[in-house]
Amino acid sequence: MLNLEEAQERLLTLVKPGPIEWLDTEAALGFYLAEDAKARRTQPPADLSAMDGYAICGEGPWQRVGESRAGEPFDGYLEHGQCTRISTGAHMPQGSDRVLIQENAAISGETIASAEGEELPPPDRHVRKRGFDFAEGDTVLSAGTRLGPAPLALAISAGHGTLPVHKAPNIAILDSGDELASDPAACGPDQIPASNGAMIEAMVRPLGCTPHRLGPVADDLEALAKALARANDVEILITTGGASVGDHDLVQQALRDWGAEIDFWKVAIKPGKPLMVATRDRDWGTQIILGLPGNPVSSFVTAFLFALPLIRAAMGDRDPLPKTESRIASATLPATGPRQEFLRGISSDNEVAPASSQDSSALLALAQANCLINRPSDSAEAAIGDVVPVYNLRNG
Repeated sequence: MLNLEEAQERLLTLVKPGPIEWLDTEAALGFYLAEDAKARRTQPPADLSAMDGYAICGEGPWQRVGESRAGEPFDGYLEHGQCTRISTGAHMPQGSDRVLIQENAAISGETIASAEGEELPPPDRHVRKRGFDFAEGDTVLSAGTRLGPAPLALAISAGHGTLPVHKAPNIAILDSGDELASDPAACGPDQIPASNGAMIEAMVRPLGCTPHRLGPVADDLEALAKALARANDVEILITTGGASVGDHDLVQQALRDWGAEIDFWKVAIKPGKPLMVATRDRDWGTQIILGLPGNPVSSFVTAFLFALPLIRAAMGDRDPLPKTESRIASATLPATGPRQEFLRGISSDNEVAPASSQDSSALLALAQANCLINRPSDSAEAAIGDVVPVYNLRNG
């Protein structure tokens, strides 16, 4: 069996970022930038006031000769002993070099002075200098940046009405099993509701992808072949269930019949050991098939560790793997065996404890969890107070 890092590396070497498309900047939310973005303008475009008050020239008192407002700068030059009223974000008038803030000003008609006990502000006080944020030609966003709210605002501020991003991959999700009922409200006593497909889709959609659902499909080679035919031209196919080697685990055989080649199978993790990666040559490139275990917790954990990084890499993320954070164990964590374990955990106030059940089918405990506790293979028992790494989850 491969360890986690080896398996993730093997998977990610198979994927290349998708083709570049240009989107309106606001429509690019959630996508990954395909090229460096350089500023097309300077921000601020001029020296601006950072406060409401008076733009002053020289030592006071000062005679007010006008006003500079945001969007309506003062059209003139200040001489020594002159000032203008100024608002936050307004252009500093020529000749001014500092701002006397409103609450520090003594006003008598058109004469402005520093209030009693207030000293003359130093040069450039309360002034945002031209270009202090960025200058035209500066690289403001690097290729591979995910365009969240702040990067999106930065791109707009830098003058970009459109942005080059990597196109989101076409994705299909196929869940299989004779026991799966497509309608949870009409589930027979020998069935369970098919929840994996919906769960994986819910994990994928925030990345900007709209997957095609192909299941649930029975454990039957003909039925699987018909479902796979509907996935002929997707870049990524995610399957859940049927990837092991039991009498009714037919996904590997169906994939081989379809023309896929198994790259690796089995990873030394718990839950999630029977993870499978396969590829299939197409006219347009390589199709990647990720086979997840059928138990819902195993499916969730392997989707988090493999499916989401795979999709992020296909969208141009240059650092697609999830990152751990540190928490203090508030309960004893058992020693581990030869497989790396991911305990469903509940974290609060920088502490973490395992969820009530660690069974790979226990959806109640998974839904209550807000993190995965990362327990390396062959680890000794972790005592209360030990620092342990966790992956944050967004379950609610």
